Amino acid sequence: MSTYDDIIDLPHHVSPTRPRMSMTDRAAQFSPFAALTGYDGIIKESGRFTDERAELGEEELDVLERKKRYLMSVTDKRPEITVTYFVPDSRKSGGEYVSYSGRLRRIDEYERSLVFEDGMKIGICDIVEIEGEI
Repeated sequence: MSTYDDIIDLPHHVSPTRPRMSMTDRAAQFSPFAALTGYDGIIKESGRFTDERAELGEEELDVLERKKRYLMSVTDKRPEITVTYFVPDSRKSGGEYVSYSGRLRRIDEYERSLVFEDGMKIGICDIVEIEGEI
């Protein structure tokens, strides 16, 4: 005779007032506990690569300046161009180089930016390459 012989054959208790818990909710009770909330996000962020901003030499800056002057003279023709420019990262040092293609509407000398027909603005100081109808 065992210690639990008197209760081993009793029916499983079912509460008349509380609803039965679903299997998903029961399993959630035993899911792993994250003691350091947000730690996974920090690890992923630190592993994300960014590019450093390249410093252009005098020759490259001169070529860009000549292309900009030419574009100023033909903006009324709305040339189709592709601009490669640097976008700083908002979370860490560095950023990434992005290419954008579109029809140039004007060059805003006050804001020092290229303005495209769809409203996109790209800062002249961030541009590293201009290609297209030049």
